[in-house]
Amino acid sequence: MTVRDLTILGCSSQAPTRKRNHGGYLLRWNEEGLLFDPGEGTQRQFIFAEIAPPVVTRIFVSHFHGDHCLGLGSMLMRLNLDKVTHPIHCYYPASGKVYFDRLRYGTMYRENITVIEHPVSEPGIVHEDENFIIEADRLNHGVDNFAYRVTERDTVKFDKEKLKVLGIDGPIMKDLLRDKKIVHNEREILLEEVSRLRKGDSFAIVMDTRPCKGALHIARNASLLLCESTYLEEEKELAKSHNHLTAKEAAYIAKEANAKQLILTHFSARYLDLKPFEAEAREIFSNAYAADDLKQFRFVKS
Repeated sequence: MTVRDLTILGCSSQAPTRKRNHGGYLLRWNEEGLLFDPGEGTQRQFIFAEIAPPVVTRIFVSHFHGDHCLGLGSMLMRLNLDKVTHPIHCYYPASGKVYFDRLRYGTMYRENITVIEHPVSEPGIVHEDENFIIEADRLNHGVDNFAYRVTERDTVKFDKEKLKVLGIDGPIMKDLLRDKKIVHNEREILLEEVSRLRKGDSFAIVMDTRPCKGALHIARNASLLLCESTYLEEEKELAKSHNHLTAKEAAYIAKEANAKQLILTHFSARYLDLKPFEAEAREIFSNAYAADDLKQFRFVKS
């Protein structure tokens, strides 16, 4: 059975609070687990979320400020302890290679897992396989920082009623998928007659930035957009000086990018109540929600 959901392992920013852990976001997508920006304590949050760490197949680091990466080393060590046999793909800014290595080899242990590094130096497609296309683009945070977008491949969906009327089933359907047409009951049938193309869903994550082209590009038409909103509008000058977003600014990005759903996160520790973040964002973009530790979100159905 497959699943596709986003689990918030932590939604605080630079400092964790009594109720909010350092940031960390797990996207379970079919057979894969994509872990984004694992902050301090991420390994323990998996326990509270009742999710087994070996689900992780890919780890993404937007930049090497501590609240976005301090859990990287412990997660790799945990996967090593669990003796996972699948490779762990790691994506991170190439300029931060020294920090990646320090986190990966910060303590003594015998590494048995296979880690495949994908250092990102330029915007564009950074990985492509039969399941996903992964893109990155630069953000405006004063340090090398990348937003990521994961898009699944388009898939063909058969119309069961049309297949039934034409008497098409069994192995011949594989021929139809492969050859785009078949001859059945002395009639040529085209694949497009009995199917539709389902556009692949996409997930975008935008962390620690001012509004910029890179954020808009990554968020375009995203099924699910996870975006930092460190401050409320009353603290917009702080947002500017620290190169962060307010909830309203995040909502403007979602609206302009035509995203389907916006999840706000990376909240300053000064805020105890997160409801005002939703309220401010919904003035601009109605389908906006505030993250909270261990909360889960699903893709909007396409």
